[in-house]
Amino acid sequence: MYWEPEYETMDRDDLRQLQLERLQATVNRAYMNVPFYRRKLDEIGVQPEDIKSLDDIRRLPFTTKDDLRENYPYGMFSVPLRDIVRLHASSGTTGTATVVGYTRRDIKIWANLVARILTAGGVTKDDVVQISFGYGLFTGGFGLHYGAEKIGASVIPISSGNTRRQIQIMQDFRTTVLICTPSYALVIADTLYEMGINVNSLYLKYGLFGAEPWSEAMREEIQEKLKITATDNYGLSEVMGPGVAGECLKQKGLHVNEDHFLVEVVDPETLEPVRPGDVGELVITTLTREAMPVLRFRTRDLTRLITEPCECGRTFARISRILGRTDDMLIVKGVNVFPSQIEKVLFEIEGTEPHYQIVVERKGRLDEITVLVEVSEEIFFDEMKRQHQLIETIKKRLASELGISVDVKLVEKKTLERFEGKAKRVIDKRNL
Repeated sequence: MYWEPEYETMDRDDLRQLQLERLQATVNRAYMNVPFYRRKLDEIGVQPEDIKSLDDIRRLPFTTKDDLRENYPYGMFSVPLRDIVRLHASSGTTGTATVVGYTRRDIKIWANLVARILTAGGVTKDDVVQISFGYGLFTGGFGLHYGAEKIGASVIPISSGNTRRQIQIMQDFRTTVLICTPSYALVIADTLYEMGINVNSLYLKYGLFGAEPWSEAMREEIQEKLKITATDNYGLSEVMGPGVAGECLKQKGLHVNEDHFLVEVVDPETLEPVRPGDVGELVITTLTREAMPVLRFRTRDLTRLITEPCECGRTFARISRILGRTDDMLIVKGVNVFPSQIEKVLFEIEGTEPHYQIVVERKGRLDEITVLVEVSEEIFFDEMKRQHQLIETIKKRLASELGISVDVKLVEKKTLERFEGKAKRVIDKRNL
């Protein structure tokens, strides 16, 4: 099932030609209308007419989130403010907010690309879509909202929070599609159990989840507890919002909307391309953005590029689910550690709950990791011997996966804080 089969299944040679034409137009727009890019390109001696092939993208400068912050609020726009019909921004919790703008055409394209992702995930005009992402300056809620309306589905813009009310709405409005973060989907599943509601009494069929990294084991947990088909989707405000990439029902990687985004996967240290299939940092160049063209944006997200054809018939390249971020990577005892590695191990061990927290501390001259793991009440109140055996099992599995030893502490169910948005997995107490 496709939303725009003429693009989603187009011949790869035709796609590459379309990408080149759009890349040339984007570089020209950025050079002519964005002083930041004109200065950057002049510094390295590259002119728009020098871009003659897709390989020439490597001649262009990278863009970082710091670049966007330094040009706050409107310095990256390529059109006058009177042509901007929508403004979104990041929260700014780690510094100055990054601001993104959209023209009327940008909004139309955005809705259309999200419609592709939703259609690939099984959504049709006959569905009732409950969007449990926050609205406001965050792009997720509005982006998915307009995509669902584009399809013709009935949209419930409930936003995030008030889980019991979310469930009541699911029951009363006969929600068939849930859209939120994967961690919040598990909060909903837990609350259903607490309320004594049989999930089979709901009408849910599909779930589209994003905005945070999650594992295959977490997908299986969600599918089992909510009795749905769960797909991953990806986007980021700096290049548009949701709609950059999304899984089809084959669940074998996220199809990138390559006619609108040119993607690279590079080594985070050398910034050179990695081989297809190798893990690297995702870099995105917009190809059709009017208000704010972005060249080679370093997402800091780690993924793999999948070039093999998909059984669904889409010809767009895919990326693997996000494996972590270069900037949430922990370096402990000289070893790179990602929360997703720990999550993978925990989900494979019977008795652990899908909630955990990683605490990093510096004791003396050495860094130490303690993984707080929620366990079922049966285990928590069981004899010490059984608890000790579980702790040792987790420690050994983590040591094998990470290459370093970590401490493990079992905590009672519901001890760790729940998050309605992105889950906060790491507490770093080091003064670095």
